[in-house]
Amino acid sequence: MTQGPLTTEAGAPVADNQNSQTAGVGGPVLVQDQSLLEKLAHFNRERIPERIVHARGAGAYGTFTLTRDVSQWTRAKFLSEVGKQTETFLRFSTVAGSLGSADAVRDPRGFALKFYTEEGNYDLVGNNTPVFFIKDAIKFPDFIHTQKRDPYTGSQEADNVWDFWGLSPESTHQVTWLFGDRGIPATLRHMNGYGSHTYQWNNEAGEVFWVKYHFKTDQGIKNLTQAEANKLAGEDPDSHQRDLREAIERGDFPSWTVQVQIMPASEAATYRFNPFDLTKVWPHEDYPPIEIGRLELNRNPENIFAETEQSIFSPAHFVPGIGPSPDKMLQGRLFAYGDAHRYRVGINADHLPVNRPHATEARTNSRDGHLYDGRHKGAKNYEPNSFGGPVQTDHPLWESTSVTGETGTHEAPRHAEDNDFVQAGNLYRLLSEDEKVRLIDNLAGFIAKVSRDDIAERAISNFRQADGDFGKRLEAAVQALRGQ
Repeated sequence: MTQGPLTTEAGAPVADNQNSQTAGVGGPVLVQDQSLLEKLAHFNRERIPERIVHARGAGAYGTFTLTRDVSQWTRAKFLSEVGKQTETFLRFSTVAGSLGSADAVRDPRGFALKFYTEEGNYDLVGNNTPVFFIKDAIKFPDFIHTQKRDPYTGSQEADNVWDFWGLSPESTHQVTWLFGDRGIPATLRHMNGYGSHTYQWNNEAGEVFWVKYHFKTDQGIKNLTQAEANKLAGEDPDSHQRDLREAIERGDFPSWTVQVQIMPASEAATYRFNPFDLTKVWPHEDYPPIEIGRLELNRNPENIFAETEQSIFSPAHFVPGIGPSPDKMLQGRLFAYGDAHRYRVGINADHLPVNRPHATEARTNSRDGHLYDGRHKGAKNYEPNSFGGPVQTDHPLWESTSVTGETGTHEAPRHAEDNDFVQAGNLYRLLSEDEKVRLIDNLAGFIAKVSRDDIAERAISNFRQADGDFGKRLEAAVQALRGQ
């Protein structure tokens, strides 16, 4: 069935899309062939810069349904009524790989979720692990440089990775997660998601609570061994993206049970460790997870580039009743994510359909710039004005946090049980013997690739401090592989 004539971008019909215009038969191509020039120019610009991290991704639309009244903790309207549904867009991703890398690799998975609420978009930007490698954003560029290609060799270097991790003992917990069974999910549907950071919830009375988000897969946890992943990555580098798309196409909609941990703000200062430390989890016996909803993915993007690749997420996108915490990694990300998107997609990236609010309207005084769509028409672009322009609400989205002391480059406040190794050791001791064997094999295989003994020893030492048996077995495995 015909769709009408092929046209130029200006809408003029194209007479011949098979042959370019030339000066006679066999002659040189003419610059007057605007259809040719338009196609080539557009093709040259079809790709925007890929994300520095989380470049490799897959996304889908879905629905969040609230199953518990949480108004005692937050005044966010999309969390105000049991049964209420909110449209969402979820982008999964690997962290270190480029846009063309394989899916089945050992890497954390990004779990970036956009809620299109009636009070604006709320972005929850997390991972499939509840913790991270570092606790201060000032170290993030250095960390990512170790995971990316070395500027001299052009390859990821084991020396760089383990040199940084060995000198950053706070990474021990996350590295233990990463090299365990959950380091390579079988599919995107068979893994959990986490907000990872601590966030603020505040209710109508102005009471403040600290919260952590958990998304527990209803499909069950399934993972790949290193050998299975190596085979799959070579045979089908798009395995995770294809699995997600095909599951939704056949109506097998993946879902997650949404839980939160709630800490009254008054308990944070005296908690046994820093509750805003991204390298640590809150033990469930201290703050049991509370089920609040269900997330289902039920619609694929129509165009991967327009929606998945041009989608933008920022942890600074809050709504009334939700806000940041003093987590130093989160504080850095509040700036870095928005700045990355302004560079990568453009200053008006929020005008794109996947990014603009779906349940309300954005009303700002920002104008012009690349890809500005003229949405404001003749409205004034300043505030205050007497022409009916938007006005401030005088009601902050979140409650203020008291601070004391002098400005400076301070370490985070110390708590009684702050320690870089305790939770990594606890995680190791929770594993079955088979899981421990695979964890040690995975770690040893990578550590054995470093070129210097001191880097290998320092890396092993961190795991030794987490658990004596862990360190002893890892040392023996590395020595065996290095022929020592």
